[in-house]
Amino acid sequence: MRVKMTVMAALATLASSVGLYPLFASGTWFWSGLGAVIVVAGAGLLMRRLRAPSLLGALGGLGALHLYLNARFASEQALLGLVPTPGSLRRLGELMGDGWNAANQYAAPVPLVPGIELLAATGIGLVAVAVDLLAVRLRRSAPAGLPLLAMYSVPAAVREDSVSWIAFGLGALGFLMLLMADAREQVGGWGRAVFTRRWSESTAEQPVERPDSSGMAASGRRIGVAAVAVAVLLPTFIPGIHPRGLFGMGGSGGGGSQTVTTVEPLAQLKRDLNGPNSDAVILTYRTDDTERPDYLRMYALDKFEGDRWTYTALPSSSRDRVSDRDLPTPPGLSTARFRRVNTQIKVRRAVKKVDFLPAPYAPNRVSIKGDWRAHPQSLMIYSLRDSASGRSYTVSSLRTQPTSAQLAQSGRYPSEIVTPYTKLPNSIPPQVRKLAEEVTQGAPTAYEQAVRLQRWFTETGGFTYDLNPPSPSSPNDLADFLLNSKRGYCEQFAASMAVMARILNIPARVAIGYTAGTQVGQGEWEVRSKDAHAWPELYFEGAGWVRFEPTPAGAGGQGTAATPPYTQQLAEQPTEEPTEAPDPESSSSVTQSPNPTTGPNSRPEDGGADVGAEDEQSSGLPIPVGWLAGGLLVILLLAAPMAARLLTRRRRWSAVAAAPLPSTTGPPSGAAAHAAWREVHADALDHGLSWRQSDSPRAAARRLGELLELDPPASQALSRIARAEEVARYARSRPPAADLRADVRTVRTAMSAAVGRRARLRARFLPPSTMSEFRDAGTRAMEAAGRLNAAFRWPRNK
Repeated sequence: MRVKMTVMAALATLASSVGLYPLFASGTWFWSGLGAVIVVAGAGLLMRRLRAPSLLGALGGLGALHLYLNARFASEQALLGLVPTPGSLRRLGELMGDGWNAANQYAAPVPLVPGIELLAATGIGLVAVAVDLLAVRLRRSAPAGLPLLAMYSVPAAVREDSVSWIAFGLGALGFLMLLMADAREQVGGWGRAVFTRRWSESTAEQPVERPDSSGMAASGRRIGVAAVAVAVLLPTFIPGIHPRGLFGMGGSGGGGSQTVTTVEPLAQLKRDLNGPNSDAVILTYRTDDTERPDYLRMYALDKFEGDRWTYTALPSSSRDRVSDRDLPTPPGLSTARFRRVNTQIKVRRAVKKVDFLPAPYAPNRVSIKGDWRAHPQSLMIYSLRDSASGRSYTVSSLRTQPTSAQLAQSGRYPSEIVTPYTKLPNSIPPQVRKLAEEVTQGAPTAYEQAVRLQRWFTETGGFTYDLNPPSPSSPNDLADFLLNSKRGYCEQFAASMAVMARILNIPARVAIGYTAGTQVGQGEWEVRSKDAHAWPELYFEGAGWVRFEPTPAGAGGQGTAATPPYTQQLAEQPTEEPTEAPDPESSSSVTQSPNPTTGPNSRPEDGGADVGAEDEQSSGLPIPVGWLAGGLLVILLLAAPMAARLLTRRRRWSAVAAAPLPSTTGPPSGAAAHAAWREVHADALDHGLSWRQSDSPRAAARRLGELLELDPPASQALSRIARAEEVARYARSRPPAADLRADVRTVRTAMSAAVGRRARLRARFLPPSTMSEFRDAGTRAMEAAGRLNAAFRWPRNK
């Protein structure tokens, strides 16, 4: 029954499952996994007690796992709370579907809904079945580390973040204990120790002298510690393995629960405008926009701290990658018209550290090489490790075209917008609050209040655009700009209008990026450092985040700034669609669908027409690329022994063909004899046949012939191989000429026919001779290391 090994396999599985902790928001998943491991271990013991074959034992473990999942998650639909029924199977399927959808909807750590807990328990149970089969039933403890390793690869694939050193230590300790338990069982199978006369003839005055194994034990401990140390430390020196450093302590990059940090956006803006290279070209782009292109936004600053605007730290997850998918729907865009714009952007190589992409708002799809991600709420596009310097990329964006009437009739703000985007510190001076109310007095709607603020800054407020404003004469920079100096550049104008909008309870934020730049050709534009810009974005339900322009434009202001057309008049405009309907097949003019969840993300080629078909396609489960890649890796690792056996066989016969020929024609019979004999030896090991290393070739052939009861052709083939090996070893003459390779195939076929199906499958897919080759290579490496150590050992002082 191998009770001890069963317990150690279960403990190793549980210890390794601790590495899954970063995936879940709570720790109750562990208890479901614990139950699955206990059930699988008990089923394994029962199947071994009944002496069931290995395959049937694994099926028994899967069946016990199924019963456990029924009792744990579908007891109400199961017979007697345990036996599967069609209803319980449907319930499990529904929970797995819900869990998969939740796993794709949330970023790690995910909330532990029943479906996700079911997926976790199922995965841990399947690993327990694999470890029990390999380590306990097949006595292959080393390959059992592969499914254990798979549980560590899942958090790395999902979060790209390192696992805690405690979790890693538990998993490594569990695996080492499993290996040690297996080694003890194998050594114990050799029988009891044999003592010599010297050991047994001891008295009370002269204690028994035992074999000193302390040196071997110490060597084993050193090897184990060194192996674990290499496994932990080596990846930290390989770029990309641990982007945040050893066990996540330091470094940058990666994903999961880490946050995105960058240079201070406003400080960078001031350097671009006032620096010596303000006329340097930053990027060029081509666009299919028929009107003047919109601004290229990089940052969306949502937090005002009293003296500066910044953005809330962005949690980053691998699920936020922009590659091969549409970005989330722009917040609030539902009823306003929009058109789809395609922009091809080329960033100059001289521009460094561009980890936020300049892109027209609102980006819908981005094509760029590297690990780039999008923040779902702000749609900022960033990278944790790559830079856009010298790169070209394409952005498909949705350019909104709201009318003043639509903005004036905007509905109530949702709570998830009002709370964060109207928040202000208590340090706002009362004079500024009063000023905001005075400037917008009499405006009946939030839209008209916003337009009056914009006109006050650009026309009626007496403000002057100045890249070198005077030092503030009061402690509060905001109050000094609005009430005293009234001189500044885009940073002061954008920040002040956003603050005043929030005072009026209009959700607002500050965007930073570049203006459209200067047109240099048909559809071609050029952006320079002096085009760096900041502007406020205000939220209106139905249109989403809308750009305003409080900074003076033209020769006396920001040269390439442009006032949005929907802010230039307050007259009511008709809300119906224009008489000339846009072409639904056109990628440059798309009408907003009444359904906000399908319109913005509809493909350019379908124009959002076939909404039902698209919804049906998008409702299907996404392809689990990470799981498929992990499964393929496990399959390749499991196929490694078979591949190694085939390569070893080919290498032996290739060496025979490449060996120098003797004086007579024909193959080198000595080399062929050795290769053939090694192949027979390996085939005997693969098929589980007894082989004594002390036997001569003739004795080994006779023993195999009696054991296999070979027919005459196979017996003659084996005799010729043994005879050739004897002559090659001991005689001066060459062995007799024979087709030894064909004889080896004949003997191998006879071995396969003589043993059972289980032995045949093992010989084909998990040949033990491969492990023997690995052990021999390891032994030779250790011997070489010992000789090297002895050669450089310092002499001891006697």
